[in-house]
Amino acid sequence: MKPRITVLTLGVDDLERSLTFYRDGLGLPTQGIIGREFEHGAVAFFDLQAGIKLAIWSRQDLAHETKVPLGSPSSTEMTIGHNVASKEEVDEVMEQARKAGAIITDPAHVAFWGGYSGHFLDPDGHLWEVAWNPAWEITE
Repeated sequence: MKPRITVLTLGVDDLERSLTFYRDGLGLPTQGIIGREFEHGAVAFFDLQAGIKLAIWSRQDLAHETKVPLGSPSSTEMTIGHNVASKEEVDEVMEQARKAGAIITDPAHVAFWGGYSGHFLDPDGHLWEVAWNPAWEITE
C-alpha cells in the first residue's frame, strides 16, 4: 500500500450542525452538502491542504455503506492533528474552536515533548489536537 490518504471521513449525528461547525466556526472551505439526491449519499467535503479533504457523513449512512454495524462512538479512538507555526497560533485556533462550539478537553499548554498543544471535541465528539512542534517546519 502506498501512502495516498486523500480523505478523512468523520461519521456525524447531525450533518447540518457539523457543516456549520466546520464551515462557519472553523472556517474550512466547502461547497456544502452534496449528494442529497442519493439515498445514503448526503456528504460535505472540506478542502484541507495538498489535495487532502475532510468529509462529514451521517454515521448511519457510513455504517450502511461499509456494512459495519452502527456502534457507540468513542472520542478516544483517534485524534486529528492540526499543526500550526507558533504557540500563539495554537491559542488562536483553540479559541476559534471554542467560539464555534467545541468542548475544550485539554487547554493549550507546554507539552512534555517540548511543544505546545491543546485538545478539543467537535460537536460529535471527534477529538482534535492543535499543536506547535518546534522540530517541524510549517510551510504555507
